[in-house]
Amino acid sequence: MFLQTWSLPFLLLATATLAAFPLSRYLAWIMDGKYRPAPFFRWFEERLDSGPQNWKQYAGSLLAFNTLLFAFGFLVLALQPWMPLNPDGKGMLAPSTIFHSVASFMTNTDLQHYAGERHLSNFSQIFFGMINLFLSAAIGLCALTAIIRALRGDPSLGNFFVDMWRVVVYLFVPAAFLVGFIFLTQGSPMTFRSSYQVSILETADMGIADRGEAKPQTIVVGPVAAFESIKMLGTNGGGFYGMNSAHPFENPNALTNFLATLSMMLFPFSLVLVYGRMLQRVRHSIVIFSVLLLMMAGTIAWTVVFDTLRPNPGLTASPVPRTYEIPSATAPGGKWTVSVPAIPGLPVDQHLGNLEGKELRFGTAAGATFAAITTDVTCGAVNAEADSLNPLAALSPMIGMWLNCIFGGKGVGMINVLLYIIVAIFIAGMMVGRTPEYLGKKIEAREMKLATLALLVHPLMILLPTGLFAATDWGLLAVSNPGAHGFSQMLYQFSSASANNGSAFDGLGVVYGFHHNPTPAPTAVAWDIATALVIIVGRFLPILAPMAMAASLGAKRSSPFGLGTLRDDGITFGVLLLGTVLIIGALLFLPVAALGPFAEHLGPVPFGG
Repeated sequence: MFLQTWSLPFLLLATATLAAFPLSRYLAWIMDGKYRPAPFFRWFEERLDSGPQNWKQYAGSLLAFNTLLFAFGFLVLALQPWMPLNPDGKGMLAPSTIFHSVASFMTNTDLQHYAGERHLSNFSQIFFGMINLFLSAAIGLCALTAIIRALRGDPSLGNFFVDMWRVVVYLFVPAAFLVGFIFLTQGSPMTFRSSYQVSILETADMGIADRGEAKPQTIVVGPVAAFESIKMLGTNGGGFYGMNSAHPFENPNALTNFLATLSMMLFPFSLVLVYGRMLQRVRHSIVIFSVLLLMMAGTIAWTVVFDTLRPNPGLTASPVPRTYEIPSATAPGGKWTVSVPAIPGLPVDQHLGNLEGKELRFGTAAGATFAAITTDVTCGAVNAEADSLNPLAALSPMIGMWLNCIFGGKGVGMINVLLYIIVAIFIAGMMVGRTPEYLGKKIEAREMKLATLALLVHPLMILLPTGLFAATDWGLLAVSNPGAHGFSQMLYQFSSASANNGSAFDGLGVVYGFHHNPTPAPTAVAWDIATALVIIVGRFLPILAPMAMAASLGAKRSSPFGLGTLRDDGITFGVLLLGTVLIIGALLFLPVAALGPFAEHLGPVPFGG
């Protein structure tokens, strides 16, 4: 049982760590422009190169590119009924859903308020979905590269369009081709055909047509293998199917599950080491890497222990009647007494833990492991139902999104780590009475203001809308469970949106569907608009503010290393960084954790007692 439970997490962490070192060397070589492109590629690079850019020009190019990406994506989805590769005649999505989907895919969030096999044609899957999977994933990596150049004090931050070319052509395309080919050999479809009509053995299961004939089953297919590869490598997470990586076409077997999980870890792991290589401070990046690896191992272990090694409380007997007292200002004596009758258990063997919503073809611990990793690296893909995790196990994915720096997404995760580093060094400097320094540059008021702005926008984008929706019908009419779990559903949705993650507790009613749908979810429009706005703010402010901070810091003169300077390549720095991340995270999010997962775990049966 021990090997069955822990071998998968150990192999994933070990493989990703070993692969990160050579991959980081290649990434740094590419992004520093030390390669010699083939003449054909050089011609394109020369046309894309508009000249050296300072941080404002680089940020302006980034925003302009995203604006064009937004307009193109909106146009593709709005014109879906009239585009090719749509033999099933799929209509136009609701305008609010188009707005949400375009904002989500443009920002590498891929939070889906639709089911791909039901609502999108293959044309939309390719020209809206797949193009965004490549381009949005590259933007965060380009932003990190620009910030590293700024910290080095380079005269320019490079050129955004050249960087985009390098990431897409020299990194993502070859990697996605290799991974996609493996998925293809394992059974993932790769075709322009939209669907097959097949007869099934139990003919009555699909219903009877008007002429009395048994209805066939419709099996939706498409370029799934290509979609799946960049979905995972780019830590995008948006699935071709509504079931995401739990669908047998997206994730056919245990081998593809291991490859998919490893794929979403490779670039986030490597980019931490790229940070050190490009700054010529590899030991510094190894300390950071070790801290992040420790936190990821902790989130995985927490999820596995409280989900794979614990039964589902909803299926467990509670043979003794219980009473609870709830404080209330309107009750006699100040307390309400709630009686809970005895509850019989179901005849389900739970020696393998909580199996609700799990795909056993991947292994017993695969769902819990995937759930922790997908939020740590802000991917958002799922191979099990997150809404079915035991309450305390569900806390781990939330923590990954709240901290938003346990490796994080490609580039943006390391940018968030940099913010915590600046805050940690500033606190340490104030404690010993010295001007804090990082990379030999003094951290002053401007840098701290920008770092604080970038850090605080994330909790604000989670807590404010969660509180608003929890207090209004916008949230109350959408939840599928009352009480603490319903609050967790809302909290998770906005956490995923702000962290640009994309996973969700799927019991939340947020789907409008097609524009002509007569019965959409009651508050779907409110959820579409609110989460889209959170996604956009949560994406760009934490990129632009650190870019300005890095430019300000890098422009300063270096100070000589002295006896009072905090070394950034030792255990002391690692402990300081770990403590800063955990303490800030606890101060910001412990209250809502108590209202959601903790309250559900400690509350009345079936989860508490």
